[in-house]
Amino acid sequence: MPKTVIVTGASSGIGRATAHHFADAGWNVVATMRDVSAAGDLADVDNVHVAPLDVLDHRSIGAAVDEALDRSGQIDVLVNNAGYASFGPIEATPIDAFRRQFETNVVGLVAVTQAVLPSMRSRRSGVIVNISSPAGKIGFPLGSAYCGSKHAVEGISEAMSHELALVGVAVKIIEPGAIRTDFATRSLDLHADAVPVDYQPLVDATRASFATIDDTASPPEIVAQVVFEAATDGNDRLRYTAGDDAAGMIDARASAGDEAFVRGLRARVTGSA
Repeated sequence: MPKTVIVTGASSGIGRATAHHFADAGWNVVATMRDVSAAGDLADVDNVHVAPLDVLDHRSIGAAVDEALDRSGQIDVLVNNAGYASFGPIEATPIDAFRRQFETNVVGLVAVTQAVLPSMRSRRSGVIVNISSPAGKIGFPLGSAYCGSKHAVEGISEAMSHELALVGVAVKIIEPGAIRTDFATRSLDLHADAVPVDYQPLVDATRASFATIDDTASPPEIVAQVVFEAATDGNDRLRYTAGDDAAGMIDARASAGDEAFVRGLRARVTGSA
């Protein structure tokens, strides 16, 4: 029997590329998304089943997981990819934006994981793959909401990796760098209105950086390859980077040391470098 993977946020970018990669490898793929009309060419792949799933709607999570189990009998891999980025000065970012960021990127990830785990635990087999970011290791300016959510994903993933080892379930963290997706458009919530003048230059620079991110970004297929490797390598490695820029940023912090790295980043932000 082919193995089965559930991918959240599969309507575009990393999620879509990951669904295609597993399908090309002969897996049964349950590609989930909020709006199934956005499935595009995934809907035409024989071993891909498109299902509605909104990580903010726990009923839809349960329904999608039940449907996957009814169709395939088991879930071998869960890829928690659904999410977006909220950026802006902390002083000008509404509390509701923080709530939505954490409800989507963190609570939604936990809810989908909780729905899948009973079947994995009963079989004492399975892999949970959580999409993080270098922002899970580094606090970037204007990224208090997004970086906070990805730091939470890293902490939750590492913590649960220990307990799930007791029941034969592996946990993997993927840290992609700049990827050519809709991150800077549909998946970005930039709070740039009514920003105090003190922060405006940083907001303008951040907006310009996002506008050109695709010029140097890696294709999402790079991440899909790493996700597949992590899901199938059978070892207990926890973290994987995807893209040279991600590895470079994380290695730079590790080699410089925490204090020196933070001081250097702050100097660049304040213009004192």
